[in-house]
Order: sequence, then structure tokens, then C-alpha cells
Amino acid sequence: MHLDHDVTYPHRHTHSAAPLRTDGTRRALRIGLGGPVGSGKTATVAALCRALRADLSMAVVTNDIYTREDAEFLLREAVLPPERISAVETGACPHTAIRDDISANLEAVEELEETVGPLDLILVESGGDNLTATFSRGLVDAQIFVIDVAGGDDIPRKGGPGVTTADLLVVNKTDLAPYVGSDLERMARDAAEQRGDLPVAFQSLRGAEGVAPVAGWVRERLAAWAVR
Repeated sequence: MHLDHDVTYPHRHTHSAAPLRTDGTRRALRIGLGGPVGSGKTATVAALCRALRADLSMAVVTNDIYTREDAEFLLREAVLPPERISAVETGACPHTAIRDDISANLEAVEELEETVGPLDLILVESGGDNLTATFSRGLVDAQIFVIDVAGGDDIPRKGGPGVTTADLLVVNKTDLAPYVGSDLERMARDAAEQRGDLPVAFQSLRGAEGVAPVAGWVRERLAAWAVR
């Protein structure tokens, strides 16, 4: 089937959770990370923890369908103390637990705030999903969507809610571009056409700059959150 018209996507759970707790104190900023399987979400979470943990009080919630594999990776890497890493086993398609029925993730987030808080930042990592993955605004305050060059340089052009609406699009594994035939300039043009003024970060965790562009964006969101 060929589409010769603009595609619009339904908005789900667009209400935001209140920034203040019942006692009047500000809760942690919640940032969701989504993207296809193998795009580098967990590696990005680990790198962000290493880059930010000295200055911020933070925690992580991971999502896997039937395992705790992503959480176990973060624990092995010792990116945060064990009590700051929580795992949700969704038992269904990952986007269900981050967009449709967010109760398990909300419980994990709130428990972390109660047990190890006060926190500045909570990262919520989705299980591997496709280009339709989006987070409920009742769960997170901002969303990062991670794709990688090995998945094909046509991904930004294909769009989908994850690519077009995420607060930050991360094009990961740029160091692989010469080996998989991906054109980074083309990806940048297509991403700009799909996203307008929304930012895009190109990232190689093996490069000298590493996660710095994404960490800088997170710090900007935290600064804005503090005065919201």
C-alpha cells in the first residue's frame, strides 16, 4: 500500500505527572530511552550513569519482557549502586509497559524515590521495540529515542513516532558507518526533515567524545526542570 498523504500519529497519555510531590518537594526528572533491539540503549544508559553520577543523585529502571538482562548488565558494570537499579519484567510487548499500562514502571520509579531518594534523575529504559515506541507522559518527562547506523541509514527517513516525536533522537554507533555503508550526512538531512527543530545527536561510545552530547542535553533538561 502506498501512502500519498501525511501520516499523523495518535497522542497517548499526553498528561504529565505533577513535578511536585504531595509534600511540596520536587520529584526527580524522569527521562525515557527507547529504540529498536540492539541500538545501544543500555550502553547509552551505562555511559550516562558514568558521566553524571558524580554530580547527580540518580537511578535507573530497565524493562525486559521475561528477563532482567539489561539490569544485570548495569549491575555487572557497576554504573550505580545496586539499590539504584530496578528491573521491570513486562511479560508483553515492551511499548505496553511504557505507553499503555505504565503501572509497573510507575511503581518502580516511585519505590526508588522512596527508598534511595531524594533523586535528581531517573532513567527509564524500554525493552527493545520498533519505530512506534513512545513513552506515556504520565511516566516520563522527556524521551530519548536511540537508533544505530547498522540498522540502515534509511531509518530517519522512514519516520515513525519514536523518530519524529522524541525530545532527542540519538544516532548511535557512528564509528560503524564506513563498515555498513551508512551515509551519516544523509541520516542528518532526513532526521532534520522529519523532526524540524527537535534535536539530533550523533554518537559513538567508542569515540573520544562518547556520550558527552547526550549528557549535555540531559543537563539542560535538568536545569529547566529545576525552575519549572
